[in-house]
Amino acid sequence: MTRLICALIGYVCGNFLTAEVVSCGVFGDSIFNRGTGNPGMANVVSQYGVKYGAWVLAGDLLKTFLPCLLCKWVFFPRLGVKAAAYAGLGAILGHNFPVWHRFKGGKGVSCTCAALVSISFGYGLLACIVGLLGVLISHYLPIGAVLIPAAFLIPAFCFYGNEAGLLVLVMTILMFQRHWPGLRNIPTGTEPRKNLLKKLKRNTNADR
Repeated sequence: MTRLICALIGYVCGNFLTAEVVSCGVFGDSIFNRGTGNPGMANVVSQYGVKYGAWVLAGDLLKTFLPCLLCKWVFFPRLGVKAAAYAGLGAILGHNFPVWHRFKGGKGVSCTCAALVSISFGYGLLACIVGLLGVLISHYLPIGAVLIPAAFLIPAFCFYGNEAGLLVLVMTILMFQRHWPGLRNIPTGTEPRKNLLKKLKRNTNADR
């Protein structure tokens, strides 16, 4: 029961789509009507600039860290890292499949990063770095996104047990599912390549 409660707490928090709040609150239009229609940081950066993308990143990280750390340290400390894993998975599901938007949400990259860091700061941060390097080397966002939870799989099983490992495996499958269209387009050359360093510099200059 405690595991289900952790997941439900995470799911409720995950339903808060920061990108939608920023887009509607500041620009008066739903983020689902802009760009790729994805309620995530990348789409907000492409539509509104780095500053607003940073707001979205901060909100998405917070809505995942909050339930993970509360469940891990306050509500169910005996459950330990598994409490964070269940809450993190719930937050990802809430972001990807929000009940208030007919279960059509984002891709859960920021939420996944926060969930992994909540389970293990060191290995979670390392997994995020692996994903970032994957994007910088390949210039494909879907590759980096899938690498993030995949890089955490071995540490999860080895150091936190089969239950935590299986939860991270579910996170990996979810990430793969959300990015499958992009991964499928890479061999055909129809997936856009992203030079993050140049894009960040260009958007930063535009915000000045």
